[in-house]
Amino acid sequence: MTNQSTLHPDVVAFIEECLGREHPESFLMAVLHKVQDYYGFLSQAHMYEVAQRLQVPTSTVSGVSTFYHFFRLKPRGKYAISVCLGTACFVKGADNILEAFKTELGIELGETTKDGLYSLENTRCLGVCGLAPVVTINDKVFSQVTPQQVPEILNRVLSQDTEKTAPTPA
Repeated sequence: MTNQSTLHPDVVAFIEECLGREHPESFLMAVLHKVQDYYGFLSQAHMYEVAQRLQVPTSTVSGVSTFYHFFRLKPRGKYAISVCLGTACFVKGADNILEAFKTELGIELGETTKDGLYSLENTRCLGVCGLAPVVTINDKVFSQVTPQQVPEILNRVLSQDTEKTAPTPA
C-alpha cells in the first residue's frame, strides 16, 4: 500500500478503527457507506483503496458496491431528483412525471446533467402515498405533481438556490 491515499483522513481513521475489531472484513459495507457519505459516490480508486486497507479482494468490494442499490458509482448532481414509482404514485401518473423530467433535463434515469446540476433517480415508495404522486429533490418533497409542473419545479429549485447564494445588499 502506498503512502499516497485517495481517501480523506477521517475515512482512513474509520477503516483503522475497523481493523482493530474482530473480523474487520465484516465492516466492508460500513466503510463503503462512510466513503460514499464523504464523497457522494464510490470511485474506482476509492474502492481499490478500501480493498487494500481491509485486505479483501477487490472483486468483493466491487460486488458489494454494484449489488446494493444504495451505492452510487457515479457522482450525483447538486440536485438529486427522485420520482416515486410506488403503486400509489404510479397509478396517479408518476411514469408521465418521470418522462417530463427526462425530457426537460435531457437525461435518462441514473444520469446527471452535463453541468452537474441534476441527477435523475427513482424510488419505489417514500411512504407518503396520500400525497401521490411524489417527487423529492434532495430533502424537499413535492406532492401531487403533474408533468406540467416539472419546468416550474426545476425553476423554483434553482431560484431558491440563487437566493441563498446571492449577496445581501449593503
